[in-house]
Amino acid sequence: MSASVFIDGAVGTTGIDIRERLSGRSDLTIVTLDEARRKDAPARAEALNDSDFAILCLPDEAAKEAAALVRDGGARIIDASSAHRVAAGWTYGFPELDAGQADRIAHAPRVSNPGCYPTAFLALVAPLIRAGLVPADWPLTYNATSGYSGGGKAMIAEFEEGGTDTAFRVYALTLAHKHLPEMKTHAGLAHPPIFAPSVTRLNRGMLSEVPLPLAQLPGSPSIAQIEDTLTAAYADSALISVASGDVTAIAIEENAGTDRMTLRVCGNPGTGHVRLIATLDNLGKGAGGAAVQNLNIMAGLDPLAGLIL
Repeated sequence: MSASVFIDGAVGTTGIDIRERLSGRSDLTIVTLDEARRKDAPARAEALNDSDFAILCLPDEAAKEAAALVRDGGARIIDASSAHRVAAGWTYGFPELDAGQADRIAHAPRVSNPGCYPTAFLALVAPLIRAGLVPADWPLTYNATSGYSGGGKAMIAEFEEGGTDTAFRVYALTLAHKHLPEMKTHAGLAHPPIFAPSVTRLNRGMLSEVPLPLAQLPGSPSIAQIEDTLTAAYADSALISVASGDVTAIAIEENAGTDRMTLRVCGNPGTGHVRLIATLDNLGKGAGGAAVQNLNIMAGLDPLAGLIL
């Protein structure tokens, strides 16, 4: 018997992507509301409570309202917004975060899907914090560039319909991006990193990096120690891999169109400086792909079903 899934907000960028990924699967049945009932609160409440699972692809406040409609015994929820990523009672939906996270997700009634930027940051930093190679109070900097599809319909229209001619721009210049609490909390940091996000004229793809001065860190860990720690952390992962940092360039498109994430440790042994670099798809492992992975885990299905490897 297939599990039923209601996508609340299936007309947005992430919702459309998830719906396309789930369509045609025999182990899942998508619950839909016609256009006339899509914004009808009683109809949505019925779908949310009668389905086995609900995926919320809504703005933050709307996601909070939708979650409040679910009664005990109603759908198990995956929230793709940033509304519940550090909220009590919600399990963080990054299965590779640590050894027990996938099991927590499997039994959770409410799961918050990670943001695309935090996914890369946490993949690079969390294992190093756990291993004691980077102190929890170290002043980290995080630089990341995303494809414009991460900005939703408005930004997609801006870039594709002549609203802007820019090739690259930085934003969040007040250093108060809404992803900061998520990165701080789930990396176990004493304070948030300095986060410098940017967007480029590319539909899908993401390149993120965290620079580290190893010689100044306590214990002066080597490049090999950093790489070995990351490799061990993701040794059993089918989606996250650590590649050699012995490259001359890394393209933002490297994992675009897939649900993979590739990590690298690029460094200079002479100076003890490294650049921790991650590439992923902002709509793949950074959004819709992660939601489908979490749904698979929660439903007891193949975790990789419907994912693009």
